Amino acid sequence: MLTTKAQEEEEEEEEETFDLTIEVTGIKKTTGKVFIAVYDKKENFLKDTEKLLRKKVIIENKKAVAQFKGLKKGEYAVSFFHDENDNNKMDTKIFGIPKEPYGFSNNATGVMGPPKFEDAKFLVDSNKTIQIKVN
Repeated sequence: MLTTKAQEEEEEEEEETFDLTIEVTGIKKTTGKVFIAVYDKKENFLKDTEKLLRKKVIIENKKAVAQFKGLKKGEYAVSFFHDENDNNKMDTKIFGIPKEPYGFSNNATGVMGPPKFEDAKFLVDSNKTIQIKVN
């Protein structure tokens, strides 16, 4: 089958993917691990779905780094928490307030709860590295 140059370029563009590197900085304790999650839709933000991209990362030099490969062009948001006691969950106080350090892309914060997807989202249209500070 013959294809035009425009059709070939369109197919290549559709298949193009990018790598996202996330650096979590400002970690005070080096115990435990950092859980990092990447969300591609407002509807899935901070929800544990099957399509959720997540990694558990060790801490080196008070920093945790994770790389997510093969992301399609689009808007994404990131959340993380530092599981200081290594029990594989975010420990919380009364009313679900986190006991352990956490953060979001764009260093977004919320009022009386987590930030909105809109505040944490960023565009992936090339290989990208983002830094997030521990709250």
